[in-house]
Amino acid sequence: MTLADGKVGCTYRVTKIHLEENTERRLEALGLTEGTNVELLNRKRSGTSIFNVRGTRLAVGRQIAQGITVDGGTRQ
Repeated sequence: MTLADGKVGCTYRVTKIHLEENTERRLEALGLTEGTNVELLNRKRSGTSIFNVRGTRLAVGRQIAQGITVDGGTRQ
């Protein structure tokens, strides 16, 4: 499943990031790496996903969220 498919309020573990190298490096610099837990906080109609990673809120567009494979889905 991808982050774009996740349910708001659930926590997921990032298993793989399938994006352009520059985008992957930028997300890595922001703390989003494989094995990191992310909590999906909100999703806008435009497809933007807002999530919490390591105490920081990040927002990514639908295309980037579709490139982040996650596992789990525990409700907080």
